[in-house]
Amino acid sequence: MNNIRIAPSLLAADFGNLQRDVEMVNSSQADWHHIDVMDGVFVPNISYGMPVIKNIAEHATKPLDVHLMIIEPDRYIKTFASLGANILTVHYEACPHLNRTIQAIKEEGMMAGVALNPHTNINLLADSIAGIDLVCVMSVNPGYGGQKFIENTFSKVRDLKALIHEKKSKTLIEIDGGVNADNAKALVEAGADVLVAGSFVFNSQDPLATISQIANIANV
Repeated sequence: MNNIRIAPSLLAADFGNLQRDVEMVNSSQADWHHIDVMDGVFVPNISYGMPVIKNIAEHATKPLDVHLMIIEPDRYIKTFASLGANILTVHYEACPHLNRTIQAIKEEGMMAGVALNPHTNINLLADSIAGIDLVCVMSVNPGYGGQKFIENTFSKVRDLKALIHEKKSKTLIEIDGGVNADNAKALVEAGADVLVAGSFVFNSQDPLATISQIANIANV
């Protein structure tokens, strides 16, 4: 049996009933709460900031997987640690001094993640992968929920898994964007360890059952 983690993306939750949706994830088969922070600069959308994340943290009983789609993420590492983030992911494309950023995240006691946009080659992480806890492979262009899954993601995940093995690293591979019941199994077979699902979960009639469905498919 696989040990695949499921991380529902709260960006797709009902913001008028955010506590309810956080508590739903708490009671589900999910493993993490995935939280997308967007600044309107690195990506064209703006999501939520510190007060909302503080509120989520007060109700969450599972780890907070925070994904920063922002420029200059180093400025906020200590802030997100103080808010209760367990995993902090920054974008490769936003970090000119990536190794220093990774180290700063770890020094705050968080797992260090690096996200790659669809056009970014995984080989750019060859010199850093040993120090990265998680690589978030964007399977849609970042900035909006509900986008169509990019099929090239499968080969990208296979290549990334090969790099991780080559470097003898224990890095987890997370897939973010367009994940659903139709592609979950193939993503796991390609090498995924964490599946982020937003619209597919929260737009369903029964989000709790949908999380169970993905978890059961991924962990056969």
